[in-house]
Amino acid sequence: MSRSASTMVIPLGARLLFNLELWVRARLMPFQVSRDSFEKALKLATSNRRAFYSGLPVSYITDRVVQTARRPWLMRDRRCLRLGLLGFRFLREAGHDPRLCFGVNPGSITDTKLAAHCWIDINGKTVLGMPETPLVTVYTYPEQPNSCH
Repeated sequence: MSRSASTMVIPLGARLLFNLELWVRARLMPFQVSRDSFEKALKLATSNRRAFYSGLPVSYITDRVVQTARRPWLMRDRRCLRLGLLGFRFLREAGHDPRLCFGVNPGSITDTKLAAHCWIDINGKTVLGMPETPLVTVYTYPEQPNSCH
């Protein structure tokens, strides 16, 4: 099924609500995420509304997240975190089982600035934020050993 065909079966109201909420959350996120609270950032990604957007395919959600957050005025230096938090939240709300993965470039450990990245895997496959360089996974949310690739 093509991407345009898959969006045709999603009710217009669900798409409009999803797009509106995504847009609002993307705009508010830079003001809600502080640099010193990892737990607060993860809390923003977690929702109690499991399957609220049931029926939205992974590709539709990831495409919309990338498009909505493509020009960050704020969080410019943490673009992957913004994409990861938004993507994780909405993928879970659509009933999918994503893993938010955090990794570091092992070559940057001795540098003055650590090169880190976050991405989303579903069933061991990266669906958002494919790392450009090999990374060592240091944390997976929710915690599950060896679930990110």
